[in-house]
Amino acid sequence: MDDLRAELTATLDEAEWDWLAPHARRDVVILVALELDLVEVGIAIATDDTTRIQQWIDEALIHKPLPSQLSIWNQNQSQRFQALIVQPYVLVQEARLDPSA
Repeated sequence: MDDLRAELTATLDEAEWDWLAPHARRDVVILVALELDLVEVGIAIATDDTTRIQQWIDEALIHKPLPSQLSIWNQNQSQRFQALIVQPYVLVQEARLDPSA
């Protein structure tokens, strides 16, 4: 598990919506709530931890982007996200605002 955590942590990156939009059109983008750790969600998906995944789905902490969200992001192609690829999915979280900005 530590190897998987290290691998996913190393591939975690920032991306703008224009890079993610093609994945959304393929319906493989999963939006992860800010209160969850993106790497932890990636580990759960990679290890097929259906109990945790279902709990997050039930609590609406992970879901496919809503049409209203897609519309906003399509109008703002520079919207930034943290992104993590866990085949076949692309997990994303909206970038946290920098409190010092």
